[in-house]
Amino acid sequence: MKKILITRKLIKESEEKASKTFKSIFNSNDEIYSQSKVIEMSKGCDGILTSLTDKMDQETINKLPDSIKIISNFAVGFGNIDLEAAKKKGIAVTNTPEVLSNATAEIGILLILGACRRAAEGIESARQGGWKWSADYLIGKQLTGTRLGILGMGRIGQKIAKIAKSLGMIIHYHNRSKLNDDKEDGATYHDNIKSLFSVSDVLSICCPATKETENMINKETVEYFPKGAIITNVARGDIVEDEALIDALNRRKIYAVGLDVYKNEPNLNPGYLKIKTAFVLPHLGSATKDTRVAMANLAIDNIDEFFKTGNCKNKVN
Repeated sequence: MKKILITRKLIKESEEKASKTFKSIFNSNDEIYSQSKVIEMSKGCDGILTSLTDKMDQETINKLPDSIKIISNFAVGFGNIDLEAAKKKGIAVTNTPEVLSNATAEIGILLILGACRRAAEGIESARQGGWKWSADYLIGKQLTGTRLGILGMGRIGQKIAKIAKSLGMIIHYHNRSKLNDDKEDGATYHDNIKSLFSVSDVLSICCPATKETENMINKETVEYFPKGAIITNVARGDIVEDEALIDALNRRKIYAVGLDVYKNEPNLNPGYLKIKTAFVLPHLGSATKDTRVAMANLAIDNIDEFFKTGNCKNKVN
């Protein structure tokens, strides 16, 4: 039986599955392990089941024992892992796509609604009490007839587009390549971000974090948006240059933001907390029991498939 290190606590059903499949080392206190501790605890192990809180950079990977043959990431993203370093060391890296698309798309829609309808201000006002209804009280932006730009029209982007379309939004998107007619479902394709941003009353960021997408929202590109646009992010914080977006919010170039992800999580830029129109969540994209169990089970299955076949359909390097 293969031995694996599981770096974070999983939901009970998934830990039971891992116990039946492998000789598993669990993190019962859900401690966030340091890189040195991951290296130490992985001695004698065949694989590691990581999470986004584990920084598996080149230095860490190079110090892993030679017995480690796979890193199975408990996420659809894998920006926490140096794929090239893992490949050079002969370590396969896998992720957990598809199973979290519905849950994450729901949060994507919540971000759009929360930012457009000033939910953060409304919640605060309701808590304080004494609010008075009036014809112009907390007037927000209605979704019906609004142009939604989707940056990254993958599984999650397509699901957000479908829901948004049912709410009367007009869908535009930018992707590495144009989708077929069936997947587009009437959406308008833009072959560059300037074109997309210029027609986006609301932007939903759904693309992966890569060297190409890092800081794609920056001092220059925020000027492409219509005045009073809304930006939401359900993907990764690395795509947004925080200071540029905060400045655009303070200048009212950007009306509001809806954010679930940030650079340096959980230490989001404090500038967002000073802005009334910032609707912020603590990375809840996949946070439903069914989804988290499905993600962990897939991460376990990825390791099992790899050791049984020598390959894995969810291998990303």
